Amino acid sequence: MTSPAIRVLRLASPVVVAAALLADCSSDNNAAPGPSGPGGGPVTVNASDRSCRVARSTLPAGRHTFEITSTTSQVTEVYVYAAGDRIMGEVENVGPSTKRNLIVDLPAGDYQVTCKPGMVGNGIRTALTVTGQAVPAQTLDENLRTAVTSYRTYVQTETRALVDTTAAFVAAINSGDAAKARQAYPSARLHYERIEPIAESFGDLDPLIDMRIDDVTADSPFVGFHALEQLLFEKNTVDGTRPLATALTTNVGKLGTLVKTVGFTPLIMANGAKSLLDEVAKSKVTGEEERYSRIDLVDFAGNVDGARYVYSALRPALLEKKPQLVTTLDQRFPTLVNLLNTHLAKPGDRGYTPGSPYVSYDALTPEQVRALAVEVDAISEPIGQISGVVTAG
Repeated sequence: MTSPAIRVLRLASPVVVAAALLADCSSDNNAAPGPSGPGGGPVTVNASDRSCRVARSTLPAGRHTFEITSTTSQVTEVYVYAAGDRIMGEVENVGPSTKRNLIVDLPAGDYQVTCKPGMVGNGIRTALTVTGQAVPAQTLDENLRTAVTSYRTYVQTETRALVDTTAAFVAAINSGDAAKARQAYPSARLHYERIEPIAESFGDLDPLIDMRIDDVTADSPFVGFHALEQLLFEKNTVDGTRPLATALTTNVGKLGTLVKTVGFTPLIMANGAKSLLDEVAKSKVTGEEERYSRIDLVDFAGNVDGARYVYSALRPALLEKKPQLVTTLDQRFPTLVNLLNTHLAKPGDRGYTPGSPYVSYDALTPEQVRALAVEVDAISEPIGQISGVVTAG
């Protein structure tokens, strides 16, 4: 799945964007549907493993309901992207043979409706044109406020998805089905890795969820995702998992409550994006994070997704203050994601792991690992510039 060139769009007003973002775009929501399809009906989207068919290619500006039907063989996500992959609306965890609604406010401009089978990669994209009167361009301060609103919604949406996928993982464990639990594990890890810096900001909560065996001390026993990973993948047993699973459910639930209290700023966002790519370089591309399941590329993708979201949210402000940085990152992110996509796998492929859209880390050659490391290094420096740009007077 490759990403076509992104067209530069008119910037939406903060009121319109905030309305779109604050609608509960991760699921069916209570916002009043708008005049979407012929006669005011919804716009149907058929998300399959190989296509993302949208019933209409042109819509009038306003509120629209996208009625999504998944015919995929795996869990998918559907996004409406503006320029630079700025998310106008999204719906996650759409299972096979499932229908979900996405309600989005769209000002005039060009967009892409994007389906992501397996919840990773650039997705399968379909162009969408929204007609009507252009809204005034935002000021720099308005762009930054909109970015913060957007990111807050993203983090809360991802946290809800983490709570849901962790619940499915724990339910499989408690049923005694080790194979089903192993298959459910990657989805929960993906959502956690997308928001990892936010979880780390809550002190002891991150280790309770995400500690590795290296961090075990006499006072800190092995708990969290990786303790369960070791039992399920290395020891191939559910014995001893129930208390660990119960504690994980509790701590992920606490995270879901605490993220609502975070006071996001552009600087927190920028530092978080850099932290995510540092995590990739430190433990994902090296294969240290998921040492029992070997699904390190899932974590890699989650970290990149989180950093890319920050960039896309801040992109309008960066375009005004440092357009050459936008040019660089508009090239570097697709290059990194496309390289990661060369390691996608399906059942029957060498290195396929049930539940993971990527090959096992053990299936990578040293040359492939080096290529990933080179691309991470190439994007890390420009990502590190964002904090200085958004805080400069």
